[in-house]
Amino acid sequence: MAPTKKVGILGATGTVGQRFILMLADHPVFTIHALGASSRSAGKPYHTAVKWKQSKPIPANVENLEVKACVAEEFKECDVVFSGLDSDVAGDIEMAFLKANLVVFSNAKNYRRDPTVPLIVPTVNTDHFDLIPYQRSVYNQDKGFLITNANCSTTGLMVPLKALQDAFGPMSHILVHTQQAISGAGYPGVPSLDILDNIVPYISGEEEKMEWETSKILGGQDGKQFLPLTNTIVSATCTRVPVIDGHLESVSVKFANGAPSIEQIYDVLDKYTCEAQKLGCHSAPEKAILLNRNEDRPQPRLDRDLHKGQAVTVGRVRPCPVLDIKFMLLVHNTVLGAAGSSVLNAEVAVAKGLI
Repeated sequence: MAPTKKVGILGATGTVGQRFILMLADHPVFTIHALGASSRSAGKPYHTAVKWKQSKPIPANVENLEVKACVAEEFKECDVVFSGLDSDVAGDIEMAFLKANLVVFSNAKNYRRDPTVPLIVPTVNTDHFDLIPYQRSVYNQDKGFLITNANCSTTGLMVPLKALQDAFGPMSHILVHTQQAISGAGYPGVPSLDILDNIVPYISGEEEKMEWETSKILGGQDGKQFLPLTNTIVSATCTRVPVIDGHLESVSVKFANGAPSIEQIYDVLDKYTCEAQKLGCHSAPEKAILLNRNEDRPQPRLDRDLHKGQAVTVGRVRPCPVLDIKFMLLVHNTVLGAAGSSVLNAEVAVAKGLI
C-alpha cells in the first residue's frame, strides 16, 4: 500500500464535492487535509457551510474542518487536489493551482480541450497519463500536473466502446440517446415544476461534449500530442429525466470493418479489463463492464450502485437494422461519471509513480 497522501477538495460544499468527501473519508491512500469553497463559506466549519444532500451523514473527521478559500497557498501541503468547482470559476483557479506546482484532478470542462491536458476515463484510457512529462515541461513543473474527467454521460459511453474498439477495430458511426438523472445538474438543479411528470429534451452543451470528447478519449497519443479519432461520426441526443442518480443511454454502432456477432460482442464486453484493475487500485471495480441479459435491464435504481458505482452495466445487446448493433448502458453519474473518476484517476497516478 502506498504511503498516505494529503488531499484537498475544491468546491467541497457542492454536490460533486460532497461525493468526493464520502469517497475519501476512509480511503486507504488519501487523507482529507483541506476543503475549499467560495468566499461566503471560507472560515466556517464545514458542517455549517454545507447544505448536505447525501444519504449518508457528513463523516466525523470532516464536519469540523475549516473551509478555506480556493487559493493555492491554502493547499500547498496537499499532495493531490480534487476539483469539483463549477466551470464558471474553475478555469482560473485550477490554472493557478497547476502553476503553483500542485497536482489537480478536475471534474470541470474548462481544460478538456487543452492539447496538453489528458481527458481520462479511468477504466478506458489511462495510457494518456504518458503526456504528463510533456505537460510538466510546458508549464515548467517538477511535480504538478492537471488531469480532467470526461462529461458524466460520455464517461459511461466510453467504457463499452473502448472494449469494442480494441476487439473489432474502429467504429464509423455512433448514435447515442441519453436519459440523464437530475443529480447531474447539481444543486438546486432542475426546478421541480420542470422535471416532475416530465422529460426535458435538452441539456445545454451536453450533446456537443459527447460528440467531441469521444474522439479524444478513444484516440491515441505519442507522448507529446493527442491523436483524436478522425473517421468516427458521433451523434448525441441528451435528455433530462426524473431519476435522482444514474444515466441510462441507448447506443447504436456501425463498425468500419464489418459487424461482429452478438455473442462475440457479449464475450468481449464480459472479458474487458482495464489498467486500473491490473494495478490493484482501491476504487477500481471488480469488473469494469457488467453484463445483464435480462430483457428489461439495466435500470438506474437496480444497477447504479453495483461495484461501488464504478462499473458500467450493459444490456439489451441486439442487432440494429440501421447500423450494426445496439445496446443499453447505465453509468452512475456522480461516481464513475464525476468524483469517482477523479479518485480512481488519482489512484492510477499514484500506482504509476506520478504522485
